[in-house]
Amino acid sequence: MKKIGYARVSTEDQHLDLQISALKAAECGILFEDHGVSGASFSRPGLEKALSRLKAGDTLVVWRLDRLGRSISHLVNLINRLSKRRIHFKSLTESIDTSTSGGRLVFHLMASLAEFERSLISERTKAGMDAARVRGSRIGRKPSLTAAECAHALALLECESIDAVAARFKVHPRTLYRLRAKQLNC
Repeated sequence: MKKIGYARVSTEDQHLDLQISALKAAECGILFEDHGVSGASFSRPGLEKALSRLKAGDTLVVWRLDRLGRSISHLVNLINRLSKRRIHFKSLTESIDTSTSGGRLVFHLMASLAEFERSLISERTKAGMDAARVRGSRIGRKPSLTAAECAHALALLECESIDAVAARFKVHPRTLYRLRAKQLNC
């Protein structure tokens, strides 16, 4: 059962000394680092190496939770992935340790809060879209073809192949399949 430490700084000008000292004091035998990598980035070479070295029973240790990532949902997903592999997680500053019942409680509270946050965001987004529709705004991507182009494309489909018409209008053939299906359903 190894303790593997992970340290990260966002810019090349920052130093890892504090984090490294804390991870060594926590008896991490192996340390991985990322320099100049944002916590918002999901692609971090040092973290990927750390995750690949972890085995069941091991513990991933970070100095602070935000060193692992900024997005709560990303953190929750990562901790869940570790848990499925029977790997523990420990954040020194926040005293989260998923190898203890109290640490798991704190983690699950965070996960519940993240799920609540996602629900609120979804509700606000839906309400905003409904309000925009009421105001007459179009929601979604701009149509590939104008109404006149749709009529012209449908007329051309009477004597040309879908691929030929799609190439002429620079759209995917699926666009024309949907257009034709919509016309048949009207």
